[in-house]
Amino acid sequence: MDNAFSDQEQKIKTYKTVCAKLGLVMCAYFICRILAGLTISYIFGESSVGSGSAMQYTLQTIVMLLFVYALPMVVTAMLFNSFNYYIRNPGTLEHLYKKPKRLAQKLGNFTAMYGMGLSVNLLTMLMFFLISLIYNTVAGGIELERHFEQIAVGIPQDLLSAFIMVFVMVIVAPIVEEFWVRGIMYDALKLYGYGMAIIISSLLFGLMHSSLQMLFYTTALGLALGYVRYATDSLLVVTILHMLINAIAAGMIFLLSLTNITGGEHGLINTLSNIYIFAVLVLVVIGFIAFIKKIPKLKRYRITNNWDDVSTKKKLALFFVSIPVIIMLVIAFDTHANHLLLVKFLNTVR
Repeated sequence: MDNAFSDQEQKIKTYKTVCAKLGLVMCAYFICRILAGLTISYIFGESSVGSGSAMQYTLQTIVMLLFVYALPMVVTAMLFNSFNYYIRNPGTLEHLYKKPKRLAQKLGNFTAMYGMGLSVNLLTMLMFFLISLIYNTVAGGIELERHFEQIAVGIPQDLLSAFIMVFVMVIVAPIVEEFWVRGIMYDALKLYGYGMAIIISSLLFGLMHSSLQMLFYTTALGLALGYVRYATDSLLVVTILHMLINAIAAGMIFLLSLTNITGGEHGLINTLSNIYIFAVLVLVVIGFIAFIKKIPKLKRYRITNNWDDVSTKKKLALFFVSIPVIIMLVIAFDTHANHLLLVKFLNTVR
């Protein structure tokens, strides 16, 4: 009994360490995001990512990839000793990206996943609109929404920039984010419960994205991708699904770029844009219906709790009371709120 109690205490201790490391990783991520914005502003002035020439867009993209992906990934790999692990276990990566049985059937979940995600996004937009409307009326016209707007990302103004944007969104981002979140982070957490691994990695995935409005949408998608990661034990399926989701958004931005390049006077491009928007709306409706139909089937695939000695509430509490996680959440809120807290602090200091 004493040995069992000792083992349990040791496992709780290691779980706290993992939570602290994840908090540090996300702190590093948000600091790198701030540094990326400052670097781009210093080099290119106040122009947003996506504006300017193809060379300028390429350089801005390289800066973003370096600060937002490369540096935080290095920090993550160092904290979780990932480099040594994959070097010492060369078959691990192959297993990580193994092709599961009935791959096409697994990818068929895309429609339901996309419909669910976009439905959450639309509800979130409606919620923020209503909150902003009420707040603006009560607060005498103060624009609350400007504190929670998305990062200003300009539409590429030439074909080369547009192709770079599509490549980053459809290829680079899904590969890096899935390996990072549902690879390293998920694997670090799964020893303490598969359900917790899905929930926490999904929350961190949501926080990584551009705004508070996007948090609910990307977290919902993260939960779905995490469930698929658990069900297939493979990153291959979730990476492909992530690519498909990003491809739809990239397609819309690409068409907007073509519209800007042609001055909006090309009839074929305008027609294609209208068809594309209509097709996406139809996909959302079909996807939402498909998701509703899948809900009863989810009961067949309950997630195994491989650490049931500690309740889920306690695991969540241990995560959220970790000092690095608390600091990360404050930085995350401030980042998503257009540095509301940071600006107030600087104004106070001045």
